[in-house]
Amino acid sequence: MPSVSPQHPVISEGHPRRWLILGVICLAQLVVILDNTILNVAVPTLTRDLGASAADVQWVINAYALVQSGLLLTAGGAADRYGRKRMLMTGLALFGLGSLAAGLAQSTGQLIAARAGMGVGAALLLTTTLAVALQVFPEPERVRAIGIWAAVNALGFAAGPLVGGVVLAHFWWGALFLVNLPVVALGLVAAAVLVPESTAPGGARPDLPGALLSTVGMASLVYVVITGPEHGWTSGPVLVGAALVAVTATAFVRWERRVAHPMLDLGFFRDRTFTGAIAGALLITFGSGGALYLLTQQLQFVHGYGALEAGLRTAPFALTVVLLNFTGVAARASRAVGIPGSVALGMGLLAAGLAVVAVLDSQGFGYGGMLVGLVLMGAGCALANPAMAVAVLNAIPREKAGVGAGIEGTVTEFGNGLGVAVLGAVLNSRFAALVPVPAAASLPAALAAADSAGERERIADAFASGLVTSQLVGAAAVLVGGLLAAALLRRAEKGAAAPAQPAPEAPEKSAEVASV
Repeated sequence: MPSVSPQHPVISEGHPRRWLILGVICLAQLVVILDNTILNVAVPTLTRDLGASAADVQWVINAYALVQSGLLLTAGGAADRYGRKRMLMTGLALFGLGSLAAGLAQSTGQLIAARAGMGVGAALLLTTTLAVALQVFPEPERVRAIGIWAAVNALGFAAGPLVGGVVLAHFWWGALFLVNLPVVALGLVAAAVLVPESTAPGGARPDLPGALLSTVGMASLVYVVITGPEHGWTSGPVLVGAALVAVTATAFVRWERRVAHPMLDLGFFRDRTFTGAIAGALLITFGSGGALYLLTQQLQFVHGYGALEAGLRTAPFALTVVLLNFTGVAARASRAVGIPGSVALGMGLLAAGLAVVAVLDSQGFGYGGMLVGLVLMGAGCALANPAMAVAVLNAIPREKAGVGAGIEGTVTEFGNGLGVAVLGAVLNSRFAALVPVPAAASLPAALAAADSAGERERIADAFASGLVTSQLVGAAAVLVGGLLAAALLRRAEKGAAAPAQPAPEAPEKSAEVASV
């Protein structure tokens, strides 16, 4: 076997145990993603057993996302400097300890603190799993490997409420967290045995001010996106959070330009491949996150399904992503059409799926029309998500793989939240325009205030109209953004290929220049 540098154990043929390693990191990734949505079905149980208020429950759910999102860039930088395997195992240990503390919590305060601790471990896991995959897989297999990684994300996101419902049907709420412990133990043993260590060469000093500013700024940004739709975009907490985002972002950019060894090289944003992939990743998560948010409301409020039934009926979206990536179909299609083609085709399919759901459901096709849209959306995400992740990571030096994974994770988290906030705002605006404002605070409140069956029908129709409008807005944003992102990636490919043309000069001169 070819020799491998201890700092940079990547060989052209890939690591001999790379598929086993992928299994380990996907297992670690799965529990992290599950915990983003597994508590959605536990709100009534937590309210009853812990005496939690609505605000308490909100913080139990959001503490995990806020800490996780805020630390992604910092975690990626730490993985590059201190070792991706070391940070992977540290993340598993912290996630396991947090899960144990959450499962044994006796008050909402203890549970919120434990969830925040789980968020620290989750940030390390989200960045190191993708960085390790980049290190151990050769170029020809990277799209398929990242596709499987992305499929596990989709599976975990969709399966969270279902797993939560099954656990709560047989055990108490603490079991939602304690089920993580066997997975963590298995992951620690497997990582210790299988995963190779890799670090960035050079040993630059850690960028502590940059890490602090990025953590505060990203946590504030995610807080604004999460709380804006609920409290109002002009409310005091949201405005304070937005001001903090502006101050920390400005300070972060200025600091990163001055420091000798920045955590995030701002020169990356001058790379068309990088900016195109970032734009595409933001928009596809904007579309998919916003679409799932709208679909659950459509299934529950318009079609009358319960929470578990609604979750099961959105499952074809995730299952399509999983099927196309695990079978290698998405990877083969990506190799056939290239990265820009995969982004354009994938985001076109996602936009088409959103439009199909909006149009067919409004025309009375029922769940059959929605199913067609869900499959199209899943196919689009299966094609575009891995392609854009590969584009982001390829645009960043291999020694910065952790930071690259942190950027990709940050964009994904922000895109999901932004999709919910923006498309939710479009829905609410359209609903308020069709229904008197006091009654349009929410659909249940409006229905409860209705005086007659005819009034309730008019309110339900207004809400359905708002859903159609917001879905079509999301489809248009995804389609236009996808075409722009693909165009940027195509131009970057052409620009990279142009210097490869040989200069029209004599062989002797070429050799002399090459030697210099």
